[in-house]
Amino acid sequence: MIEIKKLTKTFGSLVAVDHLDLFIGAGDIFGFIGPNGAGKTTTMRILVTLLEPTYGAAFIDGLDVGKKGKEVRRRVGYMPDFMGVYDDLKVFEYLEFFAAAFGIEYAKRKAIVDGVLELTDLVSKQDALVDSLSRGMQQRLGLARVLIHDPKVLILDEPASGLDPRARIEMRELLRELKRMGKTIMISSHILSELEEICDRIGIIEHGKLVFSGTLEEIRPRLGLQSKVRVKVLGEGIRAMELLSVLPQIQSVEVMASQPSSSGLSGEGPGSTLLVTFKEGQMADGLIARTLVNGGVDLLSLQPEQLKLDDAFLQLTKGIVH
Repeated sequence: MIEIKKLTKTFGSLVAVDHLDLFIGAGDIFGFIGPNGAGKTTTMRILVTLLEPTYGAAFIDGLDVGKKGKEVRRRVGYMPDFMGVYDDLKVFEYLEFFAAAFGIEYAKRKAIVDGVLELTDLVSKQDALVDSLSRGMQQRLGLARVLIHDPKVLILDEPASGLDPRARIEMRELLRELKRMGKTIMISSHILSELEEICDRIGIIEHGKLVFSGTLEEIRPRLGLQSKVRVKVLGEGIRAMELLSVLPQIQSVEVMASQPSSSGLSGEGPGSTLLVTFKEGQMADGLIARTLVNGGVDLLSLQPEQLKLDDAFLQLTKGIVH
């Protein structure tokens, strides 16, 4: 749905986007992250035809954004990081104005405006002045505006910026609903935990270059990280460690927490937690369970340790990975 090939944008001697290659499939939510000045907003503005690339090309729904701007704009809804509003308009007037700007027939406008008001949960605010809305409601209104012409692709630059926790949760649920409707969504954000929960794939950009694109699990090999599992057993934690340490698929076993028995031996008690690290490409949860059960150890729980997007971002943007 979105394809970028060798995209480059320079401003004098400054290279804002540097030979960027990227593909986002139809119906995906793609998180686009990077430090300030990394090139996120510049890339998004090129995609929505607000900037021309210096070199390379970008396509949306098969259309070259540099050559088919009018057609591209009908397929894309763009929400910038700071949304301009007309303060003296009511919410429904604001949306009707943009419906007219997109050439929607007068007879159809009310139904379309009513639909996006309901989708974004703004029906109760339709008669309120735009400048009376809270920051969260204004962000909802911005999203309602970009949905007016029913675009296939949504490009959202920091839509959760400045929102309180409740408003962020509501925005996240709204984005999930838009995905269920078949929208392709490209979203930038500094709230990495939000992207972690909703995105199918993420892209990390630094100094205009894409340093990673894929799923969180695909980042592990890129960072040289092994898969890890937290294992809780009843009783003899040391016995569990002995059984697991000899397996060829396992790199290390460490007792993380225990409730010592009367003997005071670390790792031996009614509830011990072990951190098991697999060798690269050797993730095998079932092997742990079988080994412990066959060895007479009571297994209470087995939980794969999730890689946090924050950790991956910090490593990929500090020059640790090249």
